Amino acid sequence: MSAESAAKSGIQWSIEADGHRAVLTEVGGTLRSYSVRGAELLDGFGTDEIAPGSAGQILAPWPNRIRDGHYEFEGTSYQLALTEPDRHNAIHGLVNWARWHAVEQAADAVTLEYELPAQIGYPWSLRLRARWSVSADGLRCEQEVVNTSDANAPWGYSVHPYLRLAGVSVEDTVLHVPAKSRIIADASRLLPLGAVKLAGTEFDYSEPRRIGSEVLDTTFGDIDFDADGVTAVTLSDPGSDAKIVIWAAEQFKYWQVFTGDTLSGERHRRSVAVEPMTCGPDAFRSGRDLVVLEPGRTWATTWGIRA
Repeated sequence: MSAESAAKSGIQWSIEADGHRAVLTEVGGTLRSYSVRGAELLDGFGTDEIAPGSAGQILAPWPNRIRDGHYEFEGTSYQLALTEPDRHNAIHGLVNWARWHAVEQAADAVTLEYELPAQIGYPWSLRLRARWSVSADGLRCEQEVVNTSDANAPWGYSVHPYLRLAGVSVEDTVLHVPAKSRIIADASRLLPLGAVKLAGTEFDYSEPRRIGSEVLDTTFGDIDFDADGVTAVTLSDPGSDAKIVIWAAEQFKYWQVFTGDTLSGERHRRSVAVEPMTCGPDAFRSGRDLVVLEPGRTWATTWGIRA
């Protein structure tokens, strides 16, 4: 494993094994790059760039959005900063712009840690630790969090990689999402209104098919798991055997798929963000699938990417 410094995304940790290489950054503990035998699987960013569109970031202690940044937890009201001011939402948690540090290092793996301090709007302290590794089986992330405060804490988790098949447009990408429902979101604030079944609709990717002209910034629910308790979304090239699989363990209850239509410049509709989420949007308000971390409790999960 090698490490080097960069101006905007901080220290870069590179891990390699069996032709697989990943780069993690100090700022956000972010997955900046992942390649297999020289072929890049992510639509990442340069060492001196600010992560565009949350590319590769960890989203915790909540994924997605919280309406008005306001929620109640165990009888007390809290107000978060509105980090998506145009839509009056709090978005993507509190750890994606913090500086993480390495606590364990090897040629094929690095473990990054961040101590989230108690703060206004989220008065609980957490210790987050992510172990990233590469092997012939692909990229693997083992994520854990410990509640280091003296009270129950609300918790949700996601990651935000953009996946890209070389030479394949978003329109021609074949998508498979093992889900039976989707959350309807209002157009102006992208907040949940309810859930509907997918069967027979334009959002049904339970069988692999081209994305085509469909615009996706969609939360998929009622997802399927295999016998080992793993769920997976697949992006395939219709003209070859090339495919990218992102998988997640049983703690993940939703998939968010985003075709990048609201991104500007050259990143507009260039790749597909596929985000495994433990809870859906606005979970701090609804409580649906929200994890309640007791003081001293450790919560852990795994997810990964393979080609």
